[in-house]
Amino acid sequence: MWEEGATFAASCMAMVEKAAPVDKNTPLLSVRDLLVRFKLRDGLSAALSRGPTYLKAVDEVSFDIGRGEVLGLVGESGSGKTTIGKAILRLYEPQSGSIVVNGVDITRMGDRALKRYRRDLQMVFQDPLSSLNPRHTVRTSLRTPLLLHKICPPSEVEKRIDEALTRSGLSPVFKARYPHELSGGQLQRVAIARALTMSPGLVVADEPVSKLDVSVRAQILNLFKDLQTKFGISIIFITHDLRVARYLCHRIGVMYFGKLVEIAPVEELFTAPKHPYTKALLGTVGAEGESLDGAQVAGEAFNPAADTTGCRYYARCPMRVDRCKTAHPPMETIKSGHDIACYEWRRS
Repeated sequence: MWEEGATFAASCMAMVEKAAPVDKNTPLLSVRDLLVRFKLRDGLSAALSRGPTYLKAVDEVSFDIGRGEVLGLVGESGSGKTTIGKAILRLYEPQSGSIVVNGVDITRMGDRALKRYRRDLQMVFQDPLSSLNPRHTVRTSLRTPLLLHKICPPSEVEKRIDEALTRSGLSPVFKARYPHELSGGQLQRVAIARALTMSPGLVVADEPVSKLDVSVRAQILNLFKDLQTKFGISIIFITHDLRVARYLCHRIGVMYFGKLVEIAPVEELFTAPKHPYTKALLGTVGAEGESLDGAQVAGEAFNPAADTTGCRYYARCPMRVDRCKTAHPPMETIKSGHDIACYEWRRS
């Protein structure tokens, strides 16, 4: 597993260059104090078990994304990465906080008002086969959103489909095929093409290469990089693979059980990490391949169902002090673009 990952990473670095510079003056997306929780049990069950009624999957997370910027979200399974992505697209309803897109707060918008903004917010899912209707041809899958959102006149739909497929690295002849007739890489290209038909400003890519063969991953990642460079698309790239994040993203945010614990420019995060959890992640997977799949961080993991007010990383942290047990540290700016949630980071 690690050998394949190392080979893949080497091919990535050889094939691409640094991420294109972006204008960070005006954020495309601003997320503030985002809270998303899921019901665990009814009130009676919670009272009998003396446990919480809700699970805070995302707990007061804040960040910005600039125009044309690629922000990576990394962390162990269950850290809340996918939940953040789906909440931004309003596939999950946030309980509090705000989601501002191009200066417009969409957090509490009804479906009718939100429709005009959905075309600017698209998602590429982890499993492209499950995100495509098996009874529909590629043409139908790409045509439907164009007609639904009235992106172009009906007479131009075929041209738009052909352009989207070509940009995604597929010949227009693929539009007559069904999902079961395509390989994993081709399916993901179709999913990307479908997102492109909307000309989105922001794409949430949720582990888009994790189910692909190693030989195909670099091609899809290069496709994302090309699209970001040519069209200025902002991307939230959710991944377990730190090499992928390093290669594709401008900045990386590190999640730990619902909390954003560190966010920094990609090279700064890798060369000068400050949060003990970030250091642990980089240390556990450093030499043999930077993937979080199967990575073991020392100590007992945080119980997301626990009703606690302290730092989520307290049980594992080698730098913990008394106040870490009573309140989770707020995000603090170390320097421009580098924020951290840790009371004791200066000791590192």
